[in-house]
Amino acid sequence: MHRTHTLASIALLALNVLLAGCSDGSASSTAPAASAPKEAAAVPATLTLGAYTTPREAYGGAILPSFRAHVKERFKREVDVRESYLGSGAQARAIAAGFEADVAALSLAPDIEQLVKAGLITHDWKTGPHAGMVTRSVVVIGVREGNPKQIRDWQDLAKPGLEVLTPNVRTSGGAMWNVLAVYGAALRGKAGTPAGDVAAATKLLSQVLANVKIMDRGARESLLTFERGAGDAIITYENELLAGRAQGKKYEIVAPLSTILIENPVAVVDGYVKRHDNREIAEAFVDFLRTPDMQGHFAKHGFRPVVEGTAGAAEASFAKIEDLFTVRDLGDWSGVDAAVFAAGGAYDKALQLKAAK
Repeated sequence: MHRTHTLASIALLALNVLLAGCSDGSASSTAPAASAPKEAAAVPATLTLGAYTTPREAYGGAILPSFRAHVKERFKREVDVRESYLGSGAQARAIAAGFEADVAALSLAPDIEQLVKAGLITHDWKTGPHAGMVTRSVVVIGVREGNPKQIRDWQDLAKPGLEVLTPNVRTSGGAMWNVLAVYGAALRGKAGTPAGDVAAATKLLSQVLANVKIMDRGARESLLTFERGAGDAIITYENELLAGRAQGKKYEIVAPLSTILIENPVAVVDGYVKRHDNREIAEAFVDFLRTPDMQGHFAKHGFRPVVEGTAGAAEASFAKIEDLFTVRDLGDWSGVDAAVFAAGGAYDKALQLKAAK
C-alpha cells in the first residue's frame, strides 16, 4: 500500500502516544509493559491497546472503566490498561515494528493482516464472532450548516472551486474507506457514471481528489481540520459526524445514494501476549467489546454495532442508505488492494489525472 514512514519512527511515535495516554495518568517510564506474575493475584495485570484514532472517546468514556470492573469481578484482580491511538496504517506498522500492543483495534482488515504477515498474529482472527469485526459504520459527507454548496452526492464533490477534506491513504484506514466509497459507488453506476466503467470511476475519483487541499494523517485529524473552518465538505465516517453533532457541532450529514459499509476489526496480538503472559486478559477484553452493553456504548458514539439489536435509541440516528455495499462486492481486500491501492492502481491513476490538469 506504499505507506512510507520508517517502522522505527512509527513504533516510537506509538510508544510516545501510549505514554501520554496511560490510563492511570502516569508516563514516567518507557520500560515495556510486563504482566503481573500469575502467583501474585494482587499485582495488577497489564493490557496494552493499540487502536486507530476514531474510537478513542468510546474506549475512554465507558468501555475501559467497565472492563476494569469486569476483570476485578471475574479475575479478582486489577488491570492497568494502556492506550495508544494513531491512524490505522501507522498503528499497524508501529505494532509490526515492535510496539508491544496486546490487542490491535484497527480500521480495516488489511492492517490486521500486516500483523499476520509479521508473524505477530498467528491464530485465524477472522473465524471468531462476526468474522473478527467489532464495529461498523458508513462513509458519508459532512457539510457546513445549511449545506450552502448544495452537496447531495459524490459527483457534487467534483464541482470546480469546491474544497474537500479527506485523509491520506498512506497513513489512514479511513482514507482508504473514503476512496472505496467514491470509486465503488461510481463502479456501481450510482454516482452519475455508467455501471462497470473503470475509466469513468477513476475520472470521478480524480475530480474529487483535485478538490482536496488538505490530507491529514488520520480521520480524526481531518475532522478537527474541518471543525476549525477549513473546507466546504469532508468525506469521513458517519460515527465521527454523529459524535460531533452530539457535542453541539453545527455541520450536517449528507448520505450518498451509494456508499460502503465500514467494518472495523479487533484481534489479540499473539506474539506480544505470549511475551507478556496476559492472553487470558487480552481475550477477555476482545470478548467484552462484543457484549450487548459495550456494543450499545459504541452505538452511543455513532458506531453501528456488529451485534444486532444493541443500538438502542442510537439506531434512529443512522443514515438510511439506498445502495449499501461492502468491500466483498468490490472483490475482497486482496483484489481491491491490487486494483485500487497498489502501484498503478485506480488511486495512482486518479492522482496522475489530477496532476495533469
